[in-house]
Amino acid sequence: MEQSSTTSNQYVHNVSAVIPVYGGEKTLEKVVTELADFHTVRRSPQGHLYRVSEILPVFDHGRDRSDIVIRELERRYPFVHGVWLSRNYGQHPATLAGISQSTGAWVVTMDEDGQHDPHAIGDMLDVAMREQADVIYAKPTNAAPHSLFRNLTSWGAKFVAKHLLGSNDAPKYQSFRLILGDVARALAVHAGNGTYLDVALGWVGNRIATCPVALRSEGDHQSSYNLIRLLGHFWRMVITGGTRPLRFVSAIGGLTSFAGIVWAIVLFFMQLFSHAIKVPGWTSLMIVFLVFSGLILLSIGIVAEYIGISVRSSMGMPLYLIAKDPKQGPLGEYIPGSSDSDDSDDEDQRTAGR
Repeated sequence: MEQSSTTSNQYVHNVSAVIPVYGGEKTLEKVVTELADFHTVRRSPQGHLYRVSEILPVFDHGRDRSDIVIRELERRYPFVHGVWLSRNYGQHPATLAGISQSTGAWVVTMDEDGQHDPHAIGDMLDVAMREQADVIYAKPTNAAPHSLFRNLTSWGAKFVAKHLLGSNDAPKYQSFRLILGDVARALAVHAGNGTYLDVALGWVGNRIATCPVALRSEGDHQSSYNLIRLLGHFWRMVITGGTRPLRFVSAIGGLTSFAGIVWAIVLFFMQLFSHAIKVPGWTSLMIVFLVFSGLILLSIGIVAEYIGISVRSSMGMPLYLIAKDPKQGPLGEYIPGSSDSDDSDDEDQRTAGR
């Protein structure tokens, strides 16, 4: 990872900008040109120095001639490096591919349509430093500049993810994110096929925060998301989210089995003492139905737990992730060769001499 310092020996946060590109022929040039202004060192509102050290547009074989635009931008800016996928994989795999090629202390992910303002990167960095967070999502202060249908489906998906899947971070999910570089690249290595990026960030991120950001209009950019793609997006989030829905089915099965046993006892004594049920065989049929239907649901839940272990493994959910001391990296604004580093080296030498 490249480390930079100014004459005052103040830490400079290098940020890699990753942009998945599917239909950016008309918008990508403006986005990259705007980001290029941030290649020189800037100061955030709270005094942290940062710069966009590289821009990584990821060509995902979309519907237009975005590849031509990427090649032209590479010629124009030496810090623009296109990432060329072999075919269309989708937004989240393309984003992970770009992250895997990044080198910055931080990675910011942005859309190709220009709705994400690069000036917000400094604000997001301030939140990261203040809250010592690994992942910072933009929290829109205005309605997302999408169609009413897409906004409603997005809200519904996050609601289901929070209340059904138990993901408290789901309402924070946005494609405009600032991620600690080491965490982002570790995730890119571990993530498997079909992984939902934001759920996976919860696997490896220690603290997730949000930063108020105003989203800009997409202009005449046409969204590539239709109903089928949105449903696929949602389903991938459900699958990556774990086995909680199946555990819910298992709990229903256990309750049904218990209720069936209680109701069986009630029916048995009713038939034994009062002969209240006149239809022959109805009592035994209901007892068998209630008990065994509950046991079937319970068994499904037990099997689902075993399947869930395989699913999490195949999607790349790590058992653990070894990270650096937070104070020896971007969150601590650590500069190799500083006084703290020298003190540490002296201590190591004293220990070795004993």
